[in-house]
Amino acid sequence: MEKRNDVPSYTWIFPVLLAFVAVPAIGLGIYLAATGRGWAMLAAGCVSAVAITCAWPLLRTLESSRDANLGCINDFLGPFNERMQQMNVLLNLISEQQLISDRTKQVAYRTRDRDTLRRAIHEEINEKDWEAALALASDMEQVFGYKQEAARLRVEIEQKRSADTRRAVGEGIGAIDKLVRAERWQDALAEAHKLSQQFPTDEQAHNLPQQVEQRRVDHKRQLIESWQDAINRHDIDGSIEILRKLDPYLTPQEAEAMQEPARNLFKEKLNALRTQFTLAVQDHRWNEAIALGDQIMRDFPNTRAAVEVREMMPALRQRHEGAEQPATAPA
Repeated sequence: MEKRNDVPSYTWIFPVLLAFVAVPAIGLGIYLAATGRGWAMLAAGCVSAVAITCAWPLLRTLESSRDANLGCINDFLGPFNERMQQMNVLLNLISEQQLISDRTKQVAYRTRDRDTLRRAIHEEINEKDWEAALALASDMEQVFGYKQEAARLRVEIEQKRSADTRRAVGEGIGAIDKLVRAERWQDALAEAHKLSQQFPTDEQAHNLPQQVEQRRVDHKRQLIESWQDAINRHDIDGSIEILRKLDPYLTPQEAEAMQEPARNLFKEKLNALRTQFTLAVQDHRWNEAIALGDQIMRDFPNTRAAVEVREMMPALRQRHEGAEQPATAPA
């Protein structure tokens, strides 16, 4: 801020007043007094001369004080004005830096941002977040313009996703095979549906529920064929064993159609057991007779044969215990 004195000085008016007002009034007053016309004009001239003479130095003193005060103010505001000029320079510099375009900033930090994006893509791959990794690969192409690197990253992501899918589907198929071998068809089918929903784009996983159901149907058909073959060979025990395995697979209509052959099988089995039981009793093979009797009562509990065997069992057990006692030497 420059030193300035914008207030004008009015001291020049006092000489003018003294010369053109006070002095003429005194002269006129002397003339009037000399001619006997009164002393009023002379008194007025003297008073005005005294007033002008007293006010003149007073005004000079006030102007000097004003100039001194203005000087102090200028001395005080000088450093402040210099500091404000420095801040103005800094603000202009900041304003110019803010005018740098976003594109210029991208160019300035291009390498750092690109390396950060690469690391982010590989972190998403390690986390198996394939969609996020593909989105970042698209940013590599759209933001930085690296089409070849983006294409290479997409290929890498797809390869790792395919490998992870094959591994997961393979493990799932292994678990389903164990359930199928254990004939736990409902559990196997549930796991197949779960795997197909988890990997809907994988053809092998998509076809798993149909494959499990087809394996169940094939197994059922194999059991029916084995049962028919056992009947044709008159393998009663084998037929009954296969029939027990086949029972969970049969619909009510199929079970009704097989009821008569199954009844004949159990009847023949019961007759065979009764014959073996009778022969074992006749030959005093008590241990074998007891085992056959237990089997008849267990497998055919509601038949007449089971009632008869149950009545004979106490006597058979008593004879069996007596047969096992050692002979007593004569006295």
